[in-house]
Amino acid sequence: MKEELYYFLQSQGEGDLSITGILLNLVAAAILGGMIFAAYKTSHSGTVYSARFNVSLVMTALVTTTVMCVIGNNISLSLGMVGALSIVRFRTAIKDPRDTIFIFWAVAVGVCCGVGDYLIALAGTVVIFLFLILFGFVKDINRTLIIVRGDGDSLAQAMNFIDESFSKKALRRVYNLDTEGKGEVIYELSEALLKKIDIKNGKTEEKLRKIKGVTSVSIMCQEDEISG
Repeated sequence: MKEELYYFLQSQGEGDLSITGILLNLVAAAILGGMIFAAYKTSHSGTVYSARFNVSLVMTALVTTTVMCVIGNNISLSLGMVGALSIVRFRTAIKDPRDTIFIFWAVAVGVCCGVGDYLIALAGTVVIFLFLILFGFVKDINRTLIIVRGDGDSLAQAMNFIDESFSKKALRRVYNLDTEGKGEVIYELSEALLKKIDIKNGKTEEKLRKIKGVTSVSIMCQEDEISG
């Protein structure tokens, strides 16, 4: 029984690719990887664009294609490859959740090209590319923080002013006072709402500074990439 299983596993390696087939797979992966490169560069909306990460996506597609060419139809080799990859730990932090999609996209292209399914790889790449362009117009709503510092009475007036000006759509996140009666209050709201109120009623920051007892007013834009 063991010998039969051994010969069965060995026979799975038959039908290996020729040099021409391997090169064709790698060329197809390189072309589709170039499309992934262009898609990432075009649709990237973060504060810092990483060209090295983009290049690594193309390399991921090529490496995956190479691995698939090695595995072929060999079941025993594929099981060994899974065991070897299971001990690899990746320490690279993913700042943008969309980067994970690009990594899986590159791996999928590599798998398809490695087994010669160029049509599936091309169709999937085109569809994903179109969806990225379509949803590329969807922007995150940047959060804005209004930080007011002063004594207790001035903070109370500032809170009443903010609640009335923004119709209580600004969320109070922090309010604290020390033993000397001084403290700060922090409100969170959308950048679009702040701009809308500023245009309608005048600069919010300037009006808060005019409140007697207010020592400082800060308006900060908080993005997920920076806060993370």
